[in-house]
Amino acid sequence: MFIAMNRFKVHKGSEAAFEQVWRSRDSYLATVPGFKQFELLRGPAREDHTLYASHTIWASRADFEAWTRSEAFRAAHRTAGSNKPLYIGHPELELFDSVLEHAPAA
Repeated sequence: MFIAMNRFKVHKGSEAAFEQVWRSRDSYLATVPGFKQFELLRGPAREDHTLYASHTIWASRADFEAWTRSEAFRAAHRTAGSNKPLYIGHPELELFDSVLEHAPAA
């Protein structure tokens, strides 16, 4: 398993608009081999921002890397630049290889 995570520092007062961007966008992820799951997480509020993290779970790092080179990736991120006024700085990308996994018994 492989996880790709982006952290966003969303300006105070822009949280609803930021969440709406994610709710209304077409990510194309469901069409990509190896894609397992997506989540958008809201974290702690600070004085000037609220922390958010988006993460995708993939079957492998190779599947994630193939996604980043795909037409689906380009289409999903085509308008990403227009949302930059909602957050501080650039999203922080973090990549994780799974080293231990526990799942509930079936």
